[in-house]
Amino acid sequence: MAEETKKVSEKVEKVVEEVAKLSVLELSELVTALQDKLGVSAMPVSQAAPAAVAGAEAPAAAAEGGNQTVIMTAAGTQKINVIKALREINPNLTLMDAKGMTEAVPAEVLKDAKPDEVKSAAEKLKAAGATVELK
Repeated sequence: MAEETKKVSEKVEKVVEEVAKLSVLELSELVTALQDKLGVSAMPVSQAAPAAVAGAEAPAAAAEGGNQTVIMTAAGTQKINVIKALREINPNLTLMDAKGMTEAVPAEVLKDAKPDEVKSAAEKLKAAGATVELK
C-alpha cells in the first residue's frame, strides 16, 4: 500500500507537533477544554442511529416470548463501561474475555436466555454505550 501524504499549512503542522508531545491525561484535558470552548461533543453522530434501531428491536423481540440470544453488534466509544456491563451480566467472564468481546463484535453475550434476563442484559449494555441485537 502506498501512503498518501497530505500537505498541511505550517500553522497546522506546528499544532500537530505540540499535540503529539502531550500525555494521555493532557490530551483528555485538551479534548474537554475544546468541547467546552466550542460547545461541541466528540461523540460521533452516527452512533445515535444504531442505538435507536436496536432499541426498537428489543420490544419486538421480547414480545415474541421464549428464549432469546443477546448479540453485541458494536461496543461504542465507552469500552470500559461496556466491559463492566459484560462482567456484571456474566460474572464468570475475566477482564480479558470481556475486553476481547468488545473488540471482536458481533459477539454473543447471552445465548438462549429468558426474556427478563435478555431485557436486563440489553438495557445494561445500551446504557454503557453498546449496540445490541436480540434474536
